[in-house]
Formats: sequence, C-alpha cells, structure tokens
Amino acid sequence: MFINWARRELNLKVVYYGPPLSGKTTNLIRIHERLEPQRRGELISLNTSDDRTLYFDFLRIDLDKISGLTPRIHLYTVPGQPMYEASRRLVLRGADGIVFVADSAPERAGENDASWRGMHTHLTDLAFPLEKLAMVVQFNKQDLPNALSEADMRVQLNLNGLPAFGAVATQGKGVFNTLRAVLGRVVAQLQAELADIREGDLAPSHTRPQ
Repeated sequence: MFINWARRELNLKVVYYGPPLSGKTTNLIRIHERLEPQRRGELISLNTSDDRTLYFDFLRIDLDKISGLTPRIHLYTVPGQPMYEASRRLVLRGADGIVFVADSAPERAGENDASWRGMHTHLTDLAFPLEKLAMVVQFNKQDLPNALSEADMRVQLNLNGLPAFGAVATQGKGVFNTLRAVLGRVVAQLQAELADIREGDLAPSHTRPQ
C-alpha cells in the first residue's frame, strides 16, 4: 500500500501468481480490455523467453473511498517458469492481495503444488503476516474435457476455506468474479488496519513491510 496524499489516492497492489501458462496473463488482458480507457493505465509487458510479466493500474471509481482516499489498483503477473524465482519474489514485495491462478488440467497438478508451496515460501521469507493477507484462488481452464472439478482442486491445494472460483479466462468467465473477490478482501483488511489511524499519524508514504 502506498498513499499519495497530493492526489488523495490509496495505491493497492494485487499480484496474479501461479505456474507457467496457467492463465495469469490472460486474466490481466481480459480485465484491461473491459475497463474504460480513461480509467486504466497502459498495459506494460516485460517479455522473457517463455513467459511474461504484465503490469497496469486502474482507478476503481465504483469502490467506496477508504479513510477519504480513492483506491487506485495496480495489477501484476509474475513469470511462472522455474528460472524466474527471483523475479517472482521481487514482484510479491509490497503486495496487498494475491490471486493464485491454478491450472485445472490433471497433468499440471504437480506444477500447481510446486508453485503454491513456492509462493508461501516467498511470503514467509518476506515476513508477510499470512493470516492477514488478502488471497483468493482461481481454478482456470475449467472448459478442458478432462479438467479437475473445483472440489478436487480444493483438496489438491488444501485451501482451508480460502475463496476460490472456477474460470475460463480465455472467454472471460470467472475473471471479474475473481477480481471483485480479491479487491473485497483487500479493502476489508485495509479498513480494519486504518480504522484507528488518523491521517496525521501516517508518514507521506506508507508501505507494507519490504
């Protein structure tokens, strides 16, 4: 979280995490396509040989203000390939919310698990308070003929009650349900954190632990 007092904006960071080619990039592209041009920033792509890191920001003018501040949402993806471990950790820094995008293909179960465990390792190393982190899970590619059911995916990842949504990101299905859910959890957590804090008690910039 970063507060721009001059603009009265609360900048929030949401990271889409998951194994390679699970649909992280597709989620961001679909979201960007649906937003009005005046409300979204440029979709920036940092290409690697096998995967991409994408970034853009947008104003959520339909969200209530938080402590008098207008939320501006920054969405990121991370490259899923194993050789980009350092990049994934870097992108997770300062995240207010995470969407874990799992691949519903049975043959990708091992990659889902490895990515899930790797994410938690990074979060622990970065000293994130996991019990307070806003996180949701998306089961993408539910249109595959042999796709694992949402119930099976929950068991596979041992979600322990985390919100999860089936999706077909290439068709836009489930993309905005997932986004609304993670933003709702981010806002609820921040409202709790800011409830007893007066503006004068905050420094000009306020960020999560790095």
